[in-house]
Amino acid sequence: MNIEQAIALWDGKSADDIKAIYDAYNAENGFADSVITLSLTQGSEIGATWLLKAWLEEGNRLAHSQISKIYRSLNQLKHWEAKLHVLQSISFMPIADTDDTMVYNFLMHSLSDKNKFVRAWSYNGLYELSKQHSVYKNETQQFFEIALRDEAPSVKARIRNIMKAGF
Repeated sequence: MNIEQAIALWDGKSADDIKAIYDAYNAENGFADSVITLSLTQGSEIGATWLLKAWLEEGNRLAHSQISKIYRSLNQLKHWEAKLHVLQSISFMPIADTDDTMVYNFLMHSLSDKNKFVRAWSYNGLYELSKQHSVYKNETQQFFEIALRDEAPSVKARIRNIMKAGF
């Protein structure tokens, strides 16, 4: 069985099962390229983005070309969980000057997502974007002020955590 087949067999719910897939495949050559490619496949995007996020959280790093491929494909993500995994991974993926507009557009679209976790992590993405590209800082601060008045408590909590970090 290969990683694509393993993800296809995953029920989309079991954390133990997706972790077992990660444990079985994360050390393989080309793991990152495989999960990036699979993240662009609707049937695999949730599992593949989870695997990518876990890999990055363990201290692995992507090449700039791999990061750019992810950022250039953001509009292909369909499921809220896949979007969330990528949003949670932005802090591990520097945003190049050539990709900042695509990331910005994705974040702007995600701010209106019906899922509050996607919205919360979109604000975190704006923070990461503005840290790396100061041109976005004032606008991000304005979005934070509005969100602290109008957003769900969980989204407000995420923003307050960002602000505590010195933003």
